[in-house]
Amino acid sequence: MKTLIDIEENILKEAMKIAGTHTKKETVKIALEELIKSRLRNKLKEMAGSGAVEMSLSDLEKLRSQRNSLHKRLASKN
Repeated sequence: MKTLIDIEENILKEAMKIAGTHTKKETVKIALEELIKSRLRNKLKEMAGSGAVEMSLSDLEKLRSQRNSLHKRLASKN
C-alpha cells in the first residue's frame, strides 16, 4: 500500500542514522514496528499483578520462541 506522508527531513535523517537503515521506507517500517512493540510492552507492564494475564515462565518462553521464529522468517523475506 502506498501512502504519502510529510516527514521533517532532519528527523528522518536522524532516524536513519540511529536505525542504520539506507532507505526511507525501511526506516519508517522499523519505526512503526518499534512503536507497536513499545506500546504493547507498556500495556503488559500496566497489567502486571492485575490478574488479567496469568502466564507461567514456560508459557512466556514458548511465546518468545514463537516470536523469534516469526521475526527470523520476516527478516529473511526482506
